[in-house]
Amino acid sequence: MDSITITKKLNVKKQYDIIVCGGGVAGVAAAVTAANGGHSVLIIEKSNILGGLATLGLINLFVPMCNGRGKQIIFGLCEKWARLSAEYGYDTIPKEWRNGEPKEPTDIRYIQRFSPHIFALQLTEEITKSGADILFDCMACEPVMDGNVCKGVVTESKSGTEYYACKMMIDVTGDCDVLRRGGVPVVAGENFFTYSAKMITLASCEKAVKEQNIYHAFTGISGGNINLFGDNQPDDIPKWSGLTVEEVTDYLIRNQHLVLEKLKDTDRFSREITHLPFMPQFRTTCRLDADYALRVEDAYRHFDDSICAINDFEHRNHLFEVPLRCITRKEYPNMLTAGRSAAGIGYGWDILRVIPPAIITGQAAAKVACMAIEDKTDVAKVNISILQSRLEKDNIMVHFPDEYVPEDKTVIIHGKNTAEIDGGHL
Repeated sequence: MDSITITKKLNVKKQYDIIVCGGGVAGVAAAVTAANGGHSVLIIEKSNILGGLATLGLINLFVPMCNGRGKQIIFGLCEKWARLSAEYGYDTIPKEWRNGEPKEPTDIRYIQRFSPHIFALQLTEEITKSGADILFDCMACEPVMDGNVCKGVVTESKSGTEYYACKMMIDVTGDCDVLRRGGVPVVAGENFFTYSAKMITLASCEKAVKEQNIYHAFTGISGGNINLFGDNQPDDIPKWSGLTVEEVTDYLIRNQHLVLEKLKDTDRFSREITHLPFMPQFRTTCRLDADYALRVEDAYRHFDDSICAINDFEHRNHLFEVPLRCITRKEYPNMLTAGRSAAGIGYGWDILRVIPPAIITGQAAAKVACMAIEDKTDVAKVNISILQSRLEKDNIMVHFPDEYVPEDKTVIIHGKNTAEIDGGHL
């Protein structure tokens, strides 16, 4: 048997204005923003907690939200949640940023490492307070398409196969799972041999007691340990797209074997694994083939349709603006994305995919979806000036100030300037 055909009639379980597929930080930002805007919202999450890579994936770090010279760039819900994450769990906010932007220039960057599981509980509270509906342990399997218009999403859960209808669909699965199954053009990425777990040791516990700070109790153990730029990726290890079950399985088996081999060489009474990542720690699996893709060469460029300003978390000074076109494709009037699947090329994708930009692009995507419903227009055709005004009212920097731009605008990424970078690729 080469193939089978399955036909199943599904009734509409419920109709929503906006369905958000994926409960990572971008998805929660989108759902909370849309619900607070007065729209009916459903957020669908395949796991049992919210936060995605930030919580399940143990990438529990608000990377730098400033330009590296003491000027904060990323605000909005990201600023709110960075502070929120420090209320009930440990935090690493530098003293210079403890009370907001420093009064004097500083090279100390504004970062925050947080408790992933406490933050996940806080995100659940954010969702419930907003009034958005949520389905945990539920897969958004297939979009129902009428031409290029998404009419709703088929789900699979303990309740069986069900169908939820919507006016707007935001795919923030991180992998464009819904968009690509709906026929929307996407671009696959590559991922290096990287895998990080958390553990405690007798020495780390001793330090935590000495410092009276539970943060110091945790240390790390890695499988693959290749850096952001892929330096020293083993020749015999593939780069995974992460878009097939076989690739995901191969990635997990290789890394879990390596972690276990490392543990075999240590005293079993001196350490314990506290958390293994509950999702693959892939960085760039799949992104929308959008109306525009952010490039390294876009540093210090203003866009007329900017939805937010962001900074380079790895290098100082570099500033970018994210155009609306990075999260839309004009042929698909009611579908858009945010976060890890917003469109970037090479290191431009890396700049977009981390927690702070994911949150504010999720927030912006919700604003776009709400406006498109209210104005009965396509997501790519909303009134930009009105959108930008609403984003600014939500404390999002839409355009970075020109006085933040350094005199020397040479962009150096991992030791290479833009003249050595081909189309934004390292």
